[in-house]
Amino acid sequence: MTKNVTVTLDEGVARWARITAAELDTSVSRMLGDLLREQMRRRVTYETEMRQYLVREPKPINSGCAAYPSRGDVYDRSDLR
Repeated sequence: MTKNVTVTLDEGVARWARITAAELDTSVSRMLGDLLREQMRRRVTYETEMRQYLVREPKPINSGCAAYPSRGDVYDRSDLR
């Protein structure tokens, strides 16, 4: 089922949309619908993946066999001086 909506655009944006839609052999309505559908898909995908990530059990980044590098080792820039 589709719904009709009214969209207000600046004249320059409306002109660009009409030209772009014509180049893509589609309508401004279809082009806008596709754009919104893609944005919705991206947001749903992001939120789903974020929830899946946040429910995972945390894992240590060090297995305990080696010591973490010291702050001095990480930030040593003597070769840049």
